[in-house]
Amino acid sequence: MAKTTLGLESNVTAFLSYVLGWISGLVIILIEKDDQFVRFHAMQSIITFGALTLLSMAFGSVFFIFGIFVGLINIIALILWILLMVKSYQGEKFKLPIVGDMAESWMNKF
Repeated sequence: MAKTTLGLESNVTAFLSYVLGWISGLVIILIEKDDQFVRFHAMQSIITFGALTLLSMAFGSVFFIFGIFVGLINIIALILWILLMVKSYQGEKFKLPIVGDMAESWMNKF
């Protein structure tokens, strides 16, 4: 794997873009300008965990009855978090349905 702007290998930097969810994805995409593998994973992190965070906040603040949805969203987020970190560390460009296509088209516009 090639070195990135951070001086780390691409798979490690892609892994780091998922560690803190959308926040680490945002930091990585602002720093890394050249490595398309890393930029893809950073943008996928921003979109995936940003959307899950917004959904969790929306359901959590509306009604108590939606609390079960917040728990379900958090379980989905945990599973995706682990899966995406493992796949990126393995050097795989693992695309989530819909989100992966959005990440590919948006990563160079950011």
